Amino acid sequence: MKAGNRRFGAADRRLLPEGRLAGPMPWVIAIMMFLTVLAAAAGLGLGTAASSLSANVGQRLTVQLVEANPDRREAEAAAAVRKLQGMSGVAEVRRLAPEEMQKLLEPWLGSGGLEADLPIPALIDVDLNPGAPGIETFRSAILAVAPSARVDDSAAWLAPLAKLISALRMLAGALVVLMILASAATVVLAAKAALDTHRNTIEVLHLMGSTDVQVARLFQRRIALDALFGGLLGLIGAGIVLLLIGQRVGALGSELLGSAGLPALSWALLAALPLAGVLLAMVVARFTILRALGRML
Repeated sequence: MKAGNRRFGAADRRLLPEGRLAGPMPWVIAIMMFLTVLAAAAGLGLGTAASSLSANVGQRLTVQLVEANPDRREAEAAAAVRKLQGMSGVAEVRRLAPEEMQKLLEPWLGSGGLEADLPIPALIDVDLNPGAPGIETFRSAILAVAPSARVDDSAAWLAPLAKLISALRMLAGALVVLMILASAATVVLAAKAALDTHRNTIEVLHLMGSTDVQVARLFQRRIALDALFGGLLGLIGAGIVLLLIGQRVGALGSELLGSAGLPALSWALLAALPLAGVLLAMVVARFTILRALGRML
């Protein structure tokens, strides 16, 4: 039994190359894992952005007072703020200061003297609580005290964006599934190629009394190591790309794009993908090799 074990171990070392850089499989797995991690990160990031969009922007109203007369506009703005503060379902009412308005308009209209040349509308941001009344209730109440007011529902004009985000999430999920199927197909091809290459060695092992399960374990272990090496390589490459993209997005200062960041749980899920890839490779390799060995006998 001990001699048989020694021969079995020597055959193990000859079945597949020792080096993890040998053969195309580790590199193909690395590319697949790289694309899988990027697609999964995109889906998770879009999910975070959708949740943030619904929580922070979807429950918000914008009141714009377009009265040309400054005194009358100020009076309507004050009346609208008081009315909103007294309504149920309102979490917070904040009027943008003239300085904030000038800062927002400066990139398009230039700086200095905007009030003298062009009347600047008064803007009021309204944050709503969940279950707040519909926009028509707020519009009627505001128009009663501020006839020049225009009430915009953020959820209405963000609905197409929400649908786009949902479609992109589905696309990212489909890409992850396709990458998983492609990785499984790669393992199948690698297992069959290894069996064809080492057919003579397998016959010798069978003559020595080795079972199909024992032979399958040899290939399964080596393919798992290749999958682990390729998976870690792909994860590292994708992680570097995601960090670079995160820095570029953070430099833009966009609230919407910034909300697409990945929380700690998402990073943990991405880090677990190589382990999931190894398990998938082991299962697929075992099934493929046992089936092929059964046909050989």
